[in-house]
Amino acid sequence: MAMSNIRIDTNLKNQAAAILADFGLSHTQAVKLFFNQIVATRKVPLSFDYERQYKDSVVAEVLANTRTPENGEYCTSLDELNQRIKELG
Repeated sequence: MAMSNIRIDTNLKNQAAAILADFGLSHTQAVKLFFNQIVATRKVPLSFDYERQYKDSVVAEVLANTRTPENGEYCTSLDELNQRIKELG
């Protein structure tokens, strides 16, 4: 068995841990479930097809730091990021 270490914002980890606890899961179990789903479906089990009710600072940070390989431009919206991902696939 392998061990993985990740760095994650403490506040985000604590918020996620509280939600996972409602499902009776630890963060370790949740990561194992996530990886098992990736292997079973050969896809990343996340959907970005919904409209957010609030501005997610984590997504905003990712968007601000995502460049396309073609021209080095930043994505300015989640829709634009999804479109560029589709174009690469």
